[in-house]
Amino acid sequence: MSASVMSTRAERLTGTVVLWAFAAAVLVPFAAIALAALHPAGAPVAGLSWPSTPHFENFRRAWTIAGFGSLLRSSATIALVVVPIGALFATMAGYAFGTMRFTGSRLLFSFLLIGLTLPPEAAVIPLYYDLKQVGLTDSYWALILPLIGLYMPFGAFWMRAHFLSVPRELAEAARVDGASEWAVFRRVMIPTARPAIATLAMLFFVWSWNQFLLALILIQEPSRRTAPAGLGFFIDQNTRDVPMLCAATLIVIAPVIALYLIGQRHLIRGMTQGAVKG
Repeated sequence: MSASVMSTRAERLTGTVVLWAFAAAVLVPFAAIALAALHPAGAPVAGLSWPSTPHFENFRRAWTIAGFGSLLRSSATIALVVVPIGALFATMAGYAFGTMRFTGSRLLFSFLLIGLTLPPEAAVIPLYYDLKQVGLTDSYWALILPLIGLYMPFGAFWMRAHFLSVPRELAEAARVDGASEWAVFRRVMIPTARPAIATLAMLFFVWSWNQFLLALILIQEPSRRTAPAGLGFFIDQNTRDVPMLCAATLIVIAPVIALYLIGQRHLIRGMTQGAVKG
């Protein structure tokens, strides 16, 4: 057996072991939370153990006590506004930076990328007072507008990488046929960018749904709290009932898991496309 064949097999085996290790690192904690949620209310939970009688009423109690109906509705409202607006603006910005050459384009794009290095924690306090001055705190817009701006640097960078990979001959042929710049963008470029846009939209949704710090500070009205912020308050008030806390955690993360299971092919395709062409 040649050395190259042995080396290839060793690389495959190593890759398989690493992938299984990462999968275990994700699935084992999730399984522990799911099993803990089925134990009797207030019971101590240790390790991965299946209860003698599953107690699904923990989910009903968590839903009722925490008021997850309004919390999930608030999170869904914010995410369903942030995702289309953010994806649209990011796609337009990526198209401009990727296909057009105008004065100061490189400088402007470099300035935009600075946003990738700024943590939200550094801006949350001045952001709170700015929004309070214009009367937007404790409203959905207090979270929608900052999140769109927060995600724009990555979104523009992501879409620019895609449009740079598209052959310029496509756009040039459309312009020769008399198509306007808007027509080139809408009819030629957007169809090629659907996997990248779908992946970006999924990332925006997950980030918006999981947003905790901004939601905790900018929206303090209980009726408008998001699911992660509501979960934080719920944990503070029920620190001893571990099964119910695990049930509440599963309720909050269920939409994200469902979205991934439904759109995983689009996510993987978009990631792969970006890795190959970006």
